[in-house]
Amino acid sequence: MLIAADKFKGSLTAVQVAERVTAGLRRAVPTAEVEALPVADGGDGTVDAAVAAGFERREVRVAGPLGDEVTAAFALRGDTAVVEMAEASGLQRLPAGVLAPLTASTHGSGELLRAALDAGARTIVFGVGGSATTDGGAGMLTALGARLLDADGEPVAPGGGSLADLATADLSGLDPRLTEVDLVLASDVDNPLTGPKGAPAVYGPQKGASPDDVATLDAALAHYAKVLEAAVGPRAAEHASAPGAGAAGGIGYGALLLGARFRAGIEVMLDVLGFAPAVERADLVITGEGSLDEQTLHGKAPAGVAAAARAAGKEVVAVCGRLALAPEALGRAGIRRAYPLTDEEPDVAVCIADAGPILERVAERIGRDFLV
Repeated sequence: MLIAADKFKGSLTAVQVAERVTAGLRRAVPTAEVEALPVADGGDGTVDAAVAAGFERREVRVAGPLGDEVTAAFALRGDTAVVEMAEASGLQRLPAGVLAPLTASTHGSGELLRAALDAGARTIVFGVGGSATTDGGAGMLTALGARLLDADGEPVAPGGGSLADLATADLSGLDPRLTEVDLVLASDVDNPLTGPKGAPAVYGPQKGASPDDVATLDAALAHYAKVLEAAVGPRAAEHASAPGAGAAGGIGYGALLLGARFRAGIEVMLDVLGFAPAVERADLVITGEGSLDEQTLHGKAPAGVAAAARAAGKEVVAVCGRLALAPEALGRAGIRRAYPLTDEEPDVAVCIADAGPILERVAERIGRDFLV
């Protein structure tokens, strides 16, 4: 049996989900053979999933989204690195109760990429999601050697709002090692940079952006793309409308400018984590995340796991905190049955607070249903 579940956001990490499901299965069948492969789709928790799969955790001091220094981690195995932008520039790096939609910067994410290059990485999986930022990757580019200047020839201030002041862009100073690596942009969203489906409009509000802030950011990012088009040519405009450009506040756009290739985050991570050989050893796959809902069907980890498991001819069930999908939708996604915590405990607040013990009871039911 293979456990390949994502985190229950706000309650359990993917590693803890695997531990609790394993404990519950073995309550039902003490001799059950269980293999755990915690997964992530590129967002927060991606480095932890890589470390659980055998990568080495590396820590480095970088700039947080507001410029203060934080300790961030990336994962390394051989010459492959897994870099998670949320480690440096994620919402969890903001002080409690503080949101900074106009000024938060991705500078630290660029420093993380540079640290991976320094460690000898030749392939970098750049997982993006959970960002505090909407700066189009401008901070990341400057950390890697780009110069973004205002009309007075001074560096523009950090954050997406300040990109309205951008006059010239010079990318000639970018770290030359970037041309020698395979940079993979791993994301579960395919939004463009700007417009009604762009980064500010779709994701700005969850980072604290008011309607006026959204308009400001959208105009600033459109201007940023125009200035970059003047600097590097038509590819800058092409990248702005490309799928994934709007990921994580537009850091996807910056990554595409660096030569990254965009892939669905869960597909990349399953490759990196070694899912294919693990699923061959399994007779049943257990996946899951905190909420199984419509978003799950659009590139989230459980859908990716189910698709890959179904392609290998394996049966899939899911665990979740709450279930908002009909059995027909689950079936189309390749999931035979879902086991929400709310079946055991109807009070959602209790499910969040006591997710671990409740998940063990749910897993014990799965063990009785499928192993006994």
